[in-house]
Amino acid sequence: MKRKLNIKTRLKEPSPAFFKKVKKIGLLLGAAGTAVLAAPIALPVAITTAAGYLVTAGLVASAVSAATVEGE
Repeated sequence: MKRKLNIKTRLKEPSPAFFKKVKKIGLLLGAAGTAVLAAPIALPVAITTAAGYLVTAGLVASAVSAATVEGE
């Protein structure tokens, strides 16, 4: 029988190895995007937009991978 998990329980359960790697990659993408956005020099709009997308993609990848749990 499958058990229903709420978000608190899901975040405390162990994640599969693949999703641990996805979480690390997401954090790296977010950090790279944040570093570009926080640069003290003026950058072209295309680079700033791409950095914003990197931050968003990293945040989503990390959040989704954190909520996955191993099967029974």
